[in-house]
Amino acid sequence: MEKGIKLETERLILIPLTYDQVQKYLRNDLSLEMELGVETQPREISPALKEALEETFLPMLADPAKNYLYCTLWTIVLKSENRMVGDLCITGEPKDGEIEIGYGTYTAHQGRGYMVEAVGGLVNWALGQQEVKSVYASTEKTNLASRHILLKNRFKLIRENGDLYEFRIEAPI
Repeated sequence: MEKGIKLETERLILIPLTYDQVQKYLRNDLSLEMELGVETQPREISPALKEALEETFLPMLADPAKNYLYCTLWTIVLKSENRMVGDLCITGEPKDGEIEIGYGTYTAHQGRGYMVEAVGGLVNWALGQQEVKSVYASTEKTNLASRHILLKNRFKLIRENGDLYEFRIEAPI
């Protein structure tokens, strides 16, 4: 997949952000929305996401040796409203054939199945890549919505680790 490529599902478009676009996302001044040509709306960035983007994702994106699709934030655009409704990410290039994902739906758009669809789209794409054999995700035990998203996408619970449930889905053989 080259820069400028997007994934589409029935209701959504998943857009992997470039280094400059992640910086605009962090500025949260609507410049990213204007560049993408989507409706503008207030957007909150959690402290944890801000820290991850600044300390992990931007340095990875700055490394030309890395495949940016595995090292960036993917924004989720709802086709019918042409607006961003959430984000997901792959936390780095495959290690031993496995990638890890994370995700979040903006509060105003929760409970509509967008993230189930977005995770499914990203996982289907990822498992179709030669270097990806499995996808890993973890969620807090108290986060029922996140667990539902993973189970709806055929992830299997592999272990409990403190306050977390850990899940994996493997590519078909």
